[in-house]
Amino acid sequence: MSCDLLPTDVPGPHYRGSMFDVIDYPWDLLIAHPPCTHLSVSGSRHFKAKRIDGRQQAAVSFFMQIVRRSEHIKRVAIENPVCIMSSLWRKPDQIIQPWMFGHGETKATCLWLKNLPMLRPTDVVDGREERIHRMPPSADRWKLRSETYAGIAQAMADQWGGEVEVER
Repeated sequence: MSCDLLPTDVPGPHYRGSMFDVIDYPWDLLIAHPPCTHLSVSGSRHFKAKRIDGRQQAAVSFFMQIVRRSEHIKRVAIENPVCIMSSLWRKPDQIIQPWMFGHGETKATCLWLKNLPMLRPTDVVDGREERIHRMPPSADRWKLRSETYAGIAQAMADQWGGEVEVER
């Protein structure tokens, strides 16, 4: 499984190499979004084939490498949709929805947290549209389905990315 990051959709600095090349740096906070393609229960009908050819095992291994390799980082959040990691590793600390952060859609998103508070909803909206679930086939469907909602990202930045106490 590749651990290279995708190109950025917005201008600015964006590291594109393996996260494991830089994970040993003394980071204050890690918010990881490992690929969910072979883990998410929305694709459970393909699990047998993914186990046979090793894609699922590689995805589980990648997820767990993040867990192990981030042990030195004080604050960690790992994000993924409802997936098999809840039974293979542990239950998530929190499950959030886009509609809790200003987006009128459903997409249950799990957060496994270390030394971080639960993410507080910032803008609960009506709607509850299943847009992601009903997205038609396309060449970039996988990428569109995996995008992080801006409201969720902003809440993470505002609530978790504040001033960090420097240990001396």
